[in-house]
Amino acid sequence: MKLQVIHETRYEYLPAVETAQHMAYLQPLNCGEQQVLSHRLEIDPAPAQIRQALDVFGNQRCFFSLQTPHTVLTVLAQSVVATHAAAQPQSQVSWEQARELLRYRSGGLYDRATEFLFVSPFVPRHDEFAAYARSSFAPGRSVLRAAQDLMQRIYTDFTYDSQSTQVNTPALQALAQRKGVCQDFAHILIACLRAMGIPARYVSGYLLTTPAPGTVKLKGSDASHAWGSVYVPDLPPELRWFDLDPTNNRAGCHSPGEDYVTLAIGRDFSDVSPIRGVIHGGASHTLRVAVTVEAVLEPQMR
Repeated sequence: MKLQVIHETRYEYLPAVETAQHMAYLQPLNCGEQQVLSHRLEIDPAPAQIRQALDVFGNQRCFFSLQTPHTVLTVLAQSVVATHAAAQPQSQVSWEQARELLRYRSGGLYDRATEFLFVSPFVPRHDEFAAYARSSFAPGRSVLRAAQDLMQRIYTDFTYDSQSTQVNTPALQALAQRKGVCQDFAHILIACLRAMGIPARYVSGYLLTTPAPGTVKLKGSDASHAWGSVYVPDLPPELRWFDLDPTNNRAGCHSPGEDYVTLAIGRDFSDVSPIRGVIHGGASHTLRVAVTVEAVLEPQMR
């Protein structure tokens, strides 16, 4: 499948921002069954400085600075990505074995996945996460089956409510109220997995949506999406991260499906926020985000 993603962010400031420095995570990853065919980033006003770099997790990030006063900032990212369905892996390692394989031992072999075992700004350690996860982790159950069962339970037990949480709502609060948005569900999934000693990471991206029957899809009506990823140590190295989307109860190797676009990976949302920065001025602001995800139709051969 070929997907086009248009992600427009617009800030309006009052009074004007004098100077600003921003970091953007808006370029999809080349990974697994996904290839970036094109990417363009347009910034208005034009930055005084701009540079691309890889972060520690392999994400493409863009730093830019603005040195002239401005009351509006618009960042437009346009990407075309080819995605492919991946074969579903078979894993036999139990979650207890996976936990022991990754437990720290003096002189033991280092596995980079262990960095996703620890607490992070949006994913704290708390007994409530372990308590919720425990029924999915029956003795001897494979780590893959346990993680998928946990995903399905979050999908069933929680209500999607866009008004129930904010970007900085603690995962523990979302767990207690049993409602939230995709970011909350991803953080809860990750916190539960880590509480059981299993590495888990955060994935930001997009999902192709279809309009309701009889309606036309509106430009800018989509949104960014988020899900989680669990580490399965007995799979081949290139297949060990298995994606889980508790918002939609979908899972798959490399991504939950070919209608998903992976943007960036990190410990939690704080690592891969689409745009963040520091500004001088602009005491108040309004933010508008418009996302469109569309399938690109191939021309038919005659």
